[in-house]
Amino acid sequence: MNRTSDVANTLSNVSGLRQLLADFNALVKLRLSLTVVFSSIMAYLIAAENVENIARIMALALGGFLVTGSANILNEVLERDFDKLMKRTANRPLASGRMDVSNAVLLAGFMSLFGITFLALFNTGTALLGTIALVSYAFLYTPLKRVSPSAVTIGAVAGALPTLIGCVAAQNTVSWLGLTLFSIQFLWQFTHFWSIGFLGFEDYQKAGYQFIPTSNDGTSINKSVGNQALINSLLLIVVGTVPFWLGATGVVSIIFVTLVSLCFAYFAWNFYTKFNKESALRLMFSSFLYIPLVLLAYFFDKL
Repeated sequence: MNRTSDVANTLSNVSGLRQLLADFNALVKLRLSLTVVFSSIMAYLIAAENVENIARIMALALGGFLVTGSANILNEVLERDFDKLMKRTANRPLASGRMDVSNAVLLAGFMSLFGITFLALFNTGTALLGTIALVSYAFLYTPLKRVSPSAVTIGAVAGALPTLIGCVAAQNTVSWLGLTLFSIQFLWQFTHFWSIGFLGFEDYQKAGYQFIPTSNDGTSINKSVGNQALINSLLLIVVGTVPFWLGATGVVSIIFVTLVSLCFAYFAWNFYTKFNKESALRLMFSSFLYIPLVLLAYFFDKL
């Protein structure tokens, strides 16, 4: 009898631990946070003269993860009532009621404190940019989503700052290389986001979000979204060559990045002309590959 009870307790504890880890994953948006950290680390490696200091790389990764995770938690705190209305977010820990708001805010506070501290180990500029990214995402982008499409621009700035943070951490200044990598990720955000916005339009409408341009009757997404996605993808073809002209990378990576950018622009063109679910899906999946391929190409060509 006791043995059966012990097994049941063990299984219950394991199940509870799994749920806790799953909730933490959802709360900090783990995949998104790791993607942000990857961009920052790659920008650091591209900009740094010496890439052998593992301790500095780990400090940047940890600081970036804590700040990003904190911003995502605050985003979910502010949007918890609206997350309940959308199918893909209804099971989040705050929206479902599995976690108290006070506990989430406390966790976000500690994560932001330690995250900014780690970034400050590099220089004041890195910590300042990390703070700007946190504040702009949680307290500007998040509330603006219910008001205006201008929220997407604010979100693009916050989403592109990790590359600039990585460069400032490596170079101790805002350099042209840092601004270029920031510009690449900034332009990419629009094409990436509009494909996601198209696919999730109905869900966003249910929750009352106003950050996706709509038709005059408000029942469908405005075709200007496809136009914006295409224009920004075309700009990436040009901006992607700038690291070569700055002497930060070589010919091989620029040829590769140009080809990748042309492919990305093709998917954006396909989305612009067809403007349907299939073309949006293809653009979204190609956008997931674009930034990693570009940053890895710059880094390996530098080596």
